Amino acid sequence: MSFEEVEDRVERIRREKRVKDSRLFEVVEEVFDYPTLMALYKLINDGVIGVMHGAVAAGKEARIYWAETPRGEDIAVKIFLVQAAEFRRGRLVYIEGDPRFRRVRRDLRGLIELWCSKEFRNLRRAHEAGVRVPRPYARRGNVLVMEFVSDPEVRGRPAPLLKEVELEDPEEAFNVIKGYIEQLYLKARLVHADLSEYNVMVRGEELILIDFGSAVDVAHPMAKEFLRRDIRNIYAYFKRLGVDVGDPDEFYHELTASEL
Repeated sequence: MSFEEVEDRVERIRREKRVKDSRLFEVVEEVFDYPTLMALYKLINDGVIGVMHGAVAAGKEARIYWAETPRGEDIAVKIFLVQAAEFRRGRLVYIEGDPRFRRVRRDLRGLIELWCSKEFRNLRRAHEAGVRVPRPYARRGNVLVMEFVSDPEVRGRPAPLLKEVELEDPEEAFNVIKGYIEQLYLKARLVHADLSEYNVMVRGEELILIDFGSAVDVAHPMAKEFLRRDIRNIYAYFKRLGVDVGDPDEFYHELTASEL
């Protein structure tokens, strides 16, 4: 299909009012290619996305948009940028060796779509194991749709990250996150592999783990190394807040021994 035909398709979507916010189309020229646009089109037709609002978070690899379902429920739409040339660098280590992904396409789009699928599947496993994560709803190509974790005071604004808030009870928060690490490992059979104060959102008294693209199955050959790193990151952060965290390696050994 030619670019002119894609533009015609966009105009038709707009006329049908399946997407009411023109900001979606403002970013099409900047970051969306044809397959990304068609992934969004499919999610709209399937009744997953009703309205797209503006971007609420942007990085080198992905943008997250506040959106709504056709019923008016808030959702987050995470779009992995297909022209992120640095994406391949450092990502294969989190994929190769994971028993769920035995065949890995090495072209950039194939890798990005696999990463998106991986985050969706990881979120689903974590959610089913009772870990507080954004609930995943759908995935198409390089587009992931999940729960929008909003600031309780302002609709459409994401809740702050752990590093951005002053906790009323840091010791309680530390114990909650330790519990999440344990649930992930023993029940979901996952290791987050990128856990830090930058990947935990705080909404009121709730702590929500995010960014699960890097998470690996416990059968991954580097799972225990990633687990040890996650634990040390969290212990180091809460130690800086004055919490008597104890020895991170002791928690690591207790956790890995409990699965035997």
